[in-house]
Amino acid sequence: MAKWRGVFPAVTTKFKENEDLDPAAMEKHFDFQISGGVHGLVTCGSLGEASTLSFDEKLEVTKIALNVANKRVPVLVNVSETRTTNAIRFVEQAANMGVQGFMVMPSVLYAADAREAKDNLRIIAKAAQLPIMVYNNPVTYKVDLTPDDFVDLADCEWIVAIKESTDNIRRITDLRNTVGTRYQLFMGVDDLSFEGLAVGADGLLAGLVVAFPQETVALYNLMQAKRYDEALKLYQWFMPLMHLDVSNKLVQNLKLVETMAGVGNEFVRRPRQPLVGAERERVSAIVRKALDTRPDVSAYR
Repeated sequence: MAKWRGVFPAVTTKFKENEDLDPAAMEKHFDFQISGGVHGLVTCGSLGEASTLSFDEKLEVTKIALNVANKRVPVLVNVSETRTTNAIRFVEQAANMGVQGFMVMPSVLYAADAREAKDNLRIIAKAAQLPIMVYNNPVTYKVDLTPDDFVDLADCEWIVAIKESTDNIRRITDLRNTVGTRYQLFMGVDDLSFEGLAVGADGLLAGLVVAFPQETVALYNLMQAKRYDEALKLYQWFMPLMHLDVSNKLVQNLKLVETMAGVGNEFVRRPRQPLVGAERERVSAIVRKALDTRPDVSAYR
């Protein structure tokens, strides 16, 4: 069974100005991520604007990622359907395409209780027959699976990892104390990356990596080597950028970051629109300062 570790970007979905998918831009960007040293790709998540993608478009984005990765790194596709039956159909089709696993969110729109959420995971896992990372984000999706809930799920062999996004750093230690090493733990909040890795997370399911893969991988490598002073210095440089991921406008923020870093564009699907005015200037100033003071991390690759 999979033992995922390292840096997994929640990649952005690239669009043309008319909001059509832009396969060429995605091919270039996914390769940029892998060349930057990431350890996996996760398509069609919240940052990937999943809510604006049709069923077939999600599969198309994932097919592009699979072709680019060419088994160099695992490709996981996010599952975020509103109905369990649709999620089953989606994972079956994605599995047939050759994905290496899934990241499964709670059923969107409806805030399930723990019993419903766990049953949903079991049903999807049975249909997928592939490794699954559970996306636990009660801040955004109003469903919190606790360490005790993951004890209950431990008999489901396909559930192998947790993306922990409670915004509560204590949760990583509580999970380790409760479930040991049964699951791989990924920190899902960018601006808790140092803290998450310091207390035992196996990896980062990251956002700002879409513009800065080398720096994100360097942070991970330094933490794994217990070179905490160097890691902290890099993290302090990174932090103003990482704050941009923890926002209702994370998509617009990060697509502006990608554009200013020369690795993307700002095309989003409505109702989202690119940042304007004072909001845009605030984010642009953060990015300009980061680019002007960008550290050399070549020694940490």
